[in-house]
Amino acid sequence: MGSSSGDQQIDLSAGTFATAPEDGLIYYEARGGLGFADFRELWAYRDLFFSLALRDLQVQYRQTFIGVAWAVIRPLTLMIVFTALFRMLGRIPASNEQTYAVTLYAVLLPWQLFATTLTKSTSSLVANEAILTKVYFPRLILPLVPIAVGLVDFAIAFVVLLGLMFWYGVMPTVTILLVPFFVALAVLVSFAFGTWLSAANALYRDIQHAVPFVVQVGMFVSPVIYEMAEVPEKWRTLYSLNPMVGVLEGFRWSLLGQQEPPLTAIALSIMISAVVLAGGLVYFRRIERFVADRV
Repeated sequence: MGSSSGDQQIDLSAGTFATAPEDGLIYYEARGGLGFADFRELWAYRDLFFSLALRDLQVQYRQTFIGVAWAVIRPLTLMIVFTALFRMLGRIPASNEQTYAVTLYAVLLPWQLFATTLTKSTSSLVANEAILTKVYFPRLILPLVPIAVGLVDFAIAFVVLLGLMFWYGVMPTVTILLVPFFVALAVLVSFAFGTWLSAANALYRDIQHAVPFVVQVGMFVSPVIYEMAEVPEKWRTLYSLNPMVGVLEGFRWSLLGQQEPPLTAIALSIMISAVVLAGGLVYFRRIERFVADRV
């Protein structure tokens, strides 16, 4: 690769920095271990990202009888089960018992988006070992791909949510315009933790076995089947350190507008996710140098 004197450019095929000093020779050195992602490089490989996302979407529903309907069946089944259970117990953990089914289904969508993308992002490097060890590309693409697939499932299930709102007579307010913000925040939380976990899983396979269990437990320590109002007020700030609290309560509020906006929980969710993502990008960049040798 040619270069003018003193120039520095990126050799995308090798994933290294190439420097051409004044003697005209080209020297290669390993990518630095600290720093954030090279977003210009990620953009240059956007075609690969879309190709991998389309591949994963096709594989997810290949040889299935009902196809993309699975994106709806999962949250709909949970909605029916929990609604029936709490009605039998005689107590609905929500401020409006008549619309509990809609409230529950509404927050199951961002939770499912977070849970599935985080689980798949965690194993993304190991699952793509075949291409990871053969050709160079920005490794950060791999934990991003499950997010694209998860958003497709979310969009399909969201259409059913609009139908449920119409059926139960729940009229959205102007706050529904903030729904994309809380979807983006769910993606941010998932990607923030996914960068850490995908890199760590390349070194320690225990991670991919632990994450589904933690996510399952996380559903019950997050306001999914109940509202944050059910948590004693003295514990709510501590409870809100779970970044999904702000996502779920914010999504519920923006869609249904039944209570005051959970500003503290939303602010904590944004700050915690930003800090975790910054650390995750640095850690991922450090592991990226030798990840192909470890998977």
